[in-house]
Amino acid sequence: MIGAIAYASCYVYSPTGAGAVCERSRLLRTLLKAGDASFMVKYALRVRQQAMDSPLLAGFFGATDILVPVPGSEPCTPGGVWAAEDLAIALVNEGIGAAAWPGLRRARAVRKSATAAPGARPTVSRHYESFIVERPAIPPQSIVLIDDVVTKGRTLLAAASRLREAFPRAQIRAFALVRTMGLISNIQQVLDPCKGEIRWRAGDAHRSP
Repeated sequence: MIGAIAYASCYVYSPTGAGAVCERSRLLRTLLKAGDASFMVKYALRVRQQAMDSPLLAGFFGATDILVPVPGSEPCTPGGVWAAEDLAIALVNEGIGAAAWPGLRRARAVRKSATAAPGARPTVSRHYESFIVERPAIPPQSIVLIDDVVTKGRTLLAAASRLREAFPRAQIRAFALVRTMGLISNIQQVLDPCKGEIRWRAGDAHRSP
């Protein structure tokens, strides 16, 4: 398993917090999961603005990055919602990265973390075993995994490990539009850019911040 990956995020989400800001964060997550195209365009523009204006995201994205959307919990079906792919395409259209490449796939389904009890959520190893990587004509040199929501980071760490296996010379980072703040009862703002790390430690993924 890959030891650690750098990651960045723009927004925060409070699953249980009280107050108007927490409610707004939950609405953001709901709209994101619905995969509305106009929503993705709107927030891709905001990510580009943050990448240009916020010192916390400055330099995270590069012009030659290949954006690889992280699959959902089940194998893709024609016409199905794939929020991460829609986000990756919208980001490229806003000038972030060189191209979106949906070459990371689920070979088989895993349980959805959002609906599973804490002890029954898929492990990093289970995610890793469920992924396959297609072979492009030209191997990417700089990869940014794109996901809609990150919680602990298990999916991203597993995806990065599978991509490192396929492309050992590539630089791999991760971006999630929203990060979950499950242990914080009250967030102060929804827009809260950050750069941090997801690390493999003691048999699990650990996200900071």
